[in-house]
Amino acid sequence: MTRILALDQGTTSTRAIVFDAGLRPLATASREFPQIFPAPGWVEHDPEAIWATVLSTIREALAQAGPVAALGLTNQRETTVIWDRATGVPLHNAIVWQDRRTAEICADLRAAGLEARMTAKTGLLLDPYFSGTKVKWLLDTIPGARERAERGELAFGTIDSFLIWRLTGGRVHATDATNAARTLLYDIGRNAWDAEICALLGVPMALLPEVKDCADDFGVTDPALFGAAIPITGVAGDQQAATVGQACFAPGMLKSTYGTGCFALLNTGAARVVSQNRLLTTIAYRLNGETTYALEGSIFIAGAVVQWLRDGLGLIARAAETQDLAEAADPAQDLVIVPAFTGLGAPYWAPDCRGAIYGLTRNTGPAEFARAALESVGLQTRDLLEAMRADWGAAGQNVLRVDGGMAASDWTMQYLADILGAPVDRPVITETTALGAAYLAGLGAGICPPPAEFAAQWALDRRFTPAMAETERARKLARWQRAVAATLAV
Repeated sequence: MTRILALDQGTTSTRAIVFDAGLRPLATASREFPQIFPAPGWVEHDPEAIWATVLSTIREALAQAGPVAALGLTNQRETTVIWDRATGVPLHNAIVWQDRRTAEICADLRAAGLEARMTAKTGLLLDPYFSGTKVKWLLDTIPGARERAERGELAFGTIDSFLIWRLTGGRVHATDATNAARTLLYDIGRNAWDAEICALLGVPMALLPEVKDCADDFGVTDPALFGAAIPITGVAGDQQAATVGQACFAPGMLKSTYGTGCFALLNTGAARVVSQNRLLTTIAYRLNGETTYALEGSIFIAGAVVQWLRDGLGLIARAAETQDLAEAADPAQDLVIVPAFTGLGAPYWAPDCRGAIYGLTRNTGPAEFARAALESVGLQTRDLLEAMRADWGAAGQNVLRVDGGMAASDWTMQYLADILGAPVDRPVITETTALGAAYLAGLGAGICPPPAEFAAQWALDRRFTPAMAETERARKLARWQRAVAATLAV
């Protein structure tokens, strides 16, 4: 029995995929769950709803494929849960990575001159995106929570920790280095929770999980859940799991994942590159106690802009319709959408910024909206990659490996190559987040080969090469930059 189960717990859905020993998918199950918006800029999830989708998808996938030897877990990062150690019951809805309610806390810390010190340790900026200020908000808001946390009665975790706790029947409170690195509480150089930052944020260290390698022993699932105990042997945050799934093991290799948001990671090897362009320095993966670092740029709204066309405006019934609409758009109309629905991420980091549309005419219709929405993803990616190239400085590959739901759109990927002026490679398996989790679990269980052998198995589906004239690219970039500047100025 050498099958591996990957659990991909994302921002809008949970997916379970069973892979064979050659990391070919055998069975898949997926469930969406509700998004909760209590106030403008606030985003929450019900942890119990997430847990229900975890149970149902795993059971469905196992029913299709049979028993598995190991489980790999990957998750939406930064999303924050605090729960009761005795009962496992969350004290509050999970505060999602997109949530901006702690912008004032971040502003106060920045005004106190603390950002540089915190960035030096964590590689992160003071932004509501990260977990630390979310934990502070929960402890400040829930009556008695801080006192209970200090007594060791409560546990904090990102979604991986919460699920590990539930899957193991409350026996394991752990996370991996990649998820810990996204909390604003973890020193990525020392690979340890930072007591000074925890004190600054008022976070009792008794709340925190044990930090492990990405391929490690995270306990076994409660046999009552799935009929047998399954070893949990691989864990990574979703973007780091995608980096592994894309086999970006060499310094200079670059991948970008297009899900709800867009996240580009550049492998910088053993070197912690300090960004001069407001990118993040983070952990790409940690194997056998050795840490590989990355530069990361985060876009908050990518696939979510297509969801907005569907659910918010009712312009489309299915996301796939955007490709045909974009192809049919009037080329004479220059609509620009800046999708800052929950602020702008890298390299701007403007949490209070909100979305804007420029260039509306009486003839603007669904086709133009669809094209502008898809173009906004490519334009934001261009901003990230320009910042990365400036920070990295070393000769790296000029090829971008892409994955995630939007990577299936030929139109979007061709536009991405056009606006970047660089090749874009789409792999045969675009569910690289789950693939990376499966590989890490297989590595931890002794099923999968070392990274170099795994990298040799990476297979190209299609390369998109630039076809846009340089003058047209420059015109589109200038218009986009003016639109972003105007949006930030409001």
